[in-house]
Parts: sequence; C-alpha cells; structure tokens
Amino acid sequence: MGDPVGIGPEIVVKALQNQDLFRVCRPVVIGDLQWLMKIAAGLGCRTVLKAVDQSQLAEERAETGGVIDLSRLNPAETRWGQPTAATGRAMITYINAAADLAMEGKIQAVVTGPINKKAMQMAGSAFAGHTELLAARTGAGRFAMMMTGTRLRVVLATIHIPLAAVPGALSSHRILETIEITQSGLVERFGLEKPRIAVAALNPHAGESGLFGQEEDLIIAPACRVAVEKGIMVQGPLPPDTVFYQAANGRYDAVVCMYHDQGLIPFKMIHFTDGVNTTLGLPIIRTSVDHGTAYDIAGRGQADPGSLIAAIHSAAAQACQNREFTASI
Repeated sequence: MGDPVGIGPEIVVKALQNQDLFRVCRPVVIGDLQWLMKIAAGLGCRTVLKAVDQSQLAEERAETGGVIDLSRLNPAETRWGQPTAATGRAMITYINAAADLAMEGKIQAVVTGPINKKAMQMAGSAFAGHTELLAARTGAGRFAMMMTGTRLRVVLATIHIPLAAVPGALSSHRILETIEITQSGLVERFGLEKPRIAVAALNPHAGESGLFGQEEDLIIAPACRVAVEKGIMVQGPLPPDTVFYQAANGRYDAVVCMYHDQGLIPFKMIHFTDGVNTTLGLPIIRTSVDHGTAYDIAGRGQADPGSLIAAIHSAAAQACQNREFTASI
C-alpha cells in the first residue's frame, strides 16, 4: 500500500471499489489493516476489508479487500504527511514481503503504491527507491525503470542521481544494457515481436557534431551500433526535442532516455493520471503508480486512483503475456 502517511492507502481503498479489477486479477493488499479500515470509514467506502494469510492466496475465490496485515501503526500517533521511522519501516516491510511472495510463486505480480525516499532513510534503508530495493531483494543484476502509457513508453539509463552526475554515469556498456533490457521487456512483457526503440541524445541537437558535447559520438552512438549488430531495431542518438513527439505518434515503441527528467517530463505531460511505472529486468513482474506520496493532499479524500488502477491492469496483462511467452519457448 506504499507510504502509510501518503495517498497510497487512500488510492488502494478507492481502487478496490473498481469491480473491473476483479475481472482481470485477484488483488490482495499488503499493508496495515487497521489503517486501511480507518481510511475506508473516512471515505464512506463499502469495501469489506478482511485479513488473509499467505495460505489463502491460492484459493479460487477472491476475497474483496483481502489484506495481508503486516504492521500495527497507532492511528493516534500517525499523522498524514508526516513520515516517521515507524512508517518508513512499515512500507519497507510491505515491499519486501511482496517481493518474497512473488519470488516464491505465491503471487504473479507486484503493484507498489507511492513511497517517500526520506522515510526510507529514516528507517535505515540505504536504497534510493523502490526499484533499487526490489532489484537487491530479488537478486537482479540488470534492471531498468520503464514508464508506460497508451501513447508513450520511456526507459531510463540512469535513475535517481543528481543531474550533474549524469554524464559521468553514462557509458556505452550501460546504454547498450538498457537497450537490451528494453528490447527483452517489450517482447516478453508486452508481446511486441519486433519492437522499435529510439535512443535520446544527452545534449541539445544530439550534440551538433560535437559542438554541444561529445557524449553522442563517444558513448551513445557506439552503443546503438552494437545494438543494431545484435539485431535490435534501434535508432539514435536522436534529438530529445523531437524524439518524444515522434514516439507519442507511433514511430517508436519506446524511448531510452539518458536521465530521469528527460524521460519523465514528456511522459507525465501525456500520462499524468494513467501512467504506470514498470521495472524491467527483475525476475518478477512489478508495476507501480507514476506519482509520489502527495503529502499535501494526503488524508483529504482528493487522491485520484487512476494510476494505481492502470498499474494493476498492466501487471495483470504482463502476467498473462509472460505466461504465454514462457510457454512458447
């Protein structure tokens, strides 16, 4: 359910009102039952929330609002928008439990609510976010963050690092690896037989033949050439100020981006309410909302569950596609 004091619990309760979810999967919430019940009561929701244990996950009949109850937050001491070490530990516990259940094959996919990175640090975690934590928990050596929507998909070569550190963090090996992970993910998780991948440049006008930077000629272009030699349909480095327009209009199936905001700004301009975060390269299926904890509106009943609903649908679709892909090889 994500950060207990953010909008995660609220959008979980709201999402469970959507009966379409129960036509595509059997959702179970991993979180804090008492806290969720308090939220449901405050929202006037009719969803019946009931504790379930891991042995019940394989049952044919879904429990509407089934909750694996892993924390006992004190409502009197828990304040909206005010993370503590206790709330940080709770949300980390939820993530780890979900990853473990998926690795054990007891669930087919994980959908994560929004978390707060500062709260993770308050709880003693050294990870920068969900993606890094899940990669370590599942033993994934290669992974990438993909944001998906109906019109645009973007994948990040670097994720949560300062902008000033991006050029030094890029290498031909890292970019090639991201291209390969993207290609595999589009085939295995999204059912695209021959995905078309664009690679965004780092500098304006793709470096303008070295006038605005050398990274394109020295780092990005060599990675693209090797990818093409491996049979991947990739083009780049392409000017960032045009490539997203082309991708959103169907020319490419995904854009590999050099840094966080390069990809997420155009993506959220189009998919702010229905975007989905998917982690490629993990041995489990994991999707997430594409927004944060929104502390400013937490507890006010104003949160939009659209991204969470889309993330659940995407996770279910990927689970079905992954089963078909696995059966075909």
